[in-house]
Amino acid sequence: MQNAETKIKRIVIVGGGTAGWLAANHLAADASEDVSITLVESPDIPTIGVGEGTVPVIVDSLKKFGIRESDMFRLCDATFKNGIHFVGWNKPVNGQPHCYFHPFDDPNVNGVNLLPYWLHQLPGARARFDQSVSIQAHIALENKAPKLITNAEYERMINYAFHLDAGKFSALLSEHAIKNRQVNHVLDEVESVKLALDGSISGLQLRHGGLLEGDLFIDCSGFQSLLLGKALNTPFIDKSDVLFANHAVVTQVPYENEHEVPPYTISTAQQAGWIWDIGLQTRKGVGHVYSDQFMSHEQAHRDLSDYLGKPEDTVESRLIKMQVGYRSQAWVKNCIGIGLSQGFVEPLEATGLLVFDLAARMLSKRLPGERQEIPAIAQQFNQHMTHVWQSIVDFIKLHYCISDRDDSEFWRMNRLPESIPESLQHKLALWRNDIPNEYDFVSSLDVFRLENHLYVLYGMNYPSQCNYPSPQKLSQQEAMLKLVAQQQQKAGAMLETHSNLIAKAARYGFQRI
Repeated sequence: MQNAETKIKRIVIVGGGTAGWLAANHLAADASEDVSITLVESPDIPTIGVGEGTVPVIVDSLKKFGIRESDMFRLCDATFKNGIHFVGWNKPVNGQPHCYFHPFDDPNVNGVNLLPYWLHQLPGARARFDQSVSIQAHIALENKAPKLITNAEYERMINYAFHLDAGKFSALLSEHAIKNRQVNHVLDEVESVKLALDGSISGLQLRHGGLLEGDLFIDCSGFQSLLLGKALNTPFIDKSDVLFANHAVVTQVPYENEHEVPPYTISTAQQAGWIWDIGLQTRKGVGHVYSDQFMSHEQAHRDLSDYLGKPEDTVESRLIKMQVGYRSQAWVKNCIGIGLSQGFVEPLEATGLLVFDLAARMLSKRLPGERQEIPAIAQQFNQHMTHVWQSIVDFIKLHYCISDRDDSEFWRMNRLPESIPESLQHKLALWRNDIPNEYDFVSSLDVFRLENHLYVLYGMNYPSQCNYPSPQKLSQQEAMLKLVAQQQQKAGAMLETHSNLIAKAARYGFQRI
């Protein structure tokens, strides 16, 4: 039997933006009816608002919330995302930029591992790894959409995610939470945080609304980490010695002419970082992520302007300083950090929204009913989130440390052993002598799993050794590669161009489920 005095009945979220409203929707969908959820945000503080790429799990969250896929295209300027096209992350090949594609489909076809056969082909004679094993990479680079207008909402012919306008997406999440999930919305400034005798948070002193009390507090206040960092003094684990990029200059570029919108993110390596290029329906979002240890802010802006093919004085950019790392504990007392208040690494693989959504989903599925349940749940949550962050840091570092680029100090230092986590060094040592397998990723919290690593490792030509396939397996793998090629052609012929489909989706919508 629950004690009324210890029952958790009031959840307070501090901060809006994508993290805050994702948390609100997840919690409202899973909390019992007698739990109130209040989100308080400042009317004057803008959100960072550059997280415009997602991964496929966002589809599951939107379905859970009850948000229509059609509204993503009508209200959020959304486009489809088939994966990421990496350009220039290795040295040029025959005078052309090195490229590879990281799609969302599985490189194993019908359960057959095609990597051994691919590795034993002559490097000069074989196609790129993604072009050999992935249907999605093929259709993406043909600018094809991953589904048809006749498919139902969220029906997947091929796994996909979205590109979206972060501000408009937050507005959609906000409207849905308030109108359909009865989330209370307060526009006010948090002037101070009130602590109880046991060190937990008892309430928030608002500038105009007085004291806002609660039982559980969610910190979505961004990099300032108002509750978790400042009020509760939770240490920050700095990872800038591993991931050097700590700034971004970002801009929005309206389309000037008729255009074909790529159904993928473009990630182009630079002297001290990389540039993202994300096509929405009405504009592009472009940002240069870099390390100020190796490049000045002025040079970063110039390089961004050069990428856009525009004079630097005509490009309006915004400078963002990034805290690279994560809090030692995501859950302290009765406070949980979600979003930038908890941690951040560069958005190379759409890690921002991915972790925001994962943390909110994890919390909503293990929401404590009483205060005495908090310590055990918090301990598990912290263990899980620490694993998530460590695995993400390893995966992002992988893109840098296996590169053969040596044209700048930034790239050379990324290969120094002291900058590579021991966990990643161990895996790379294993994978030099044998190819990765599913037992290298035993935790369900490894958000980047075997297939993700295969596309990056062999997109960048990592020198794994493996036994030559037996004649029987060789024949089977060769047949599967031919089947992939046939399916690539079939899918390319059946699917329509990305620009055509997003125009239809915005105008007509998809069939309701």
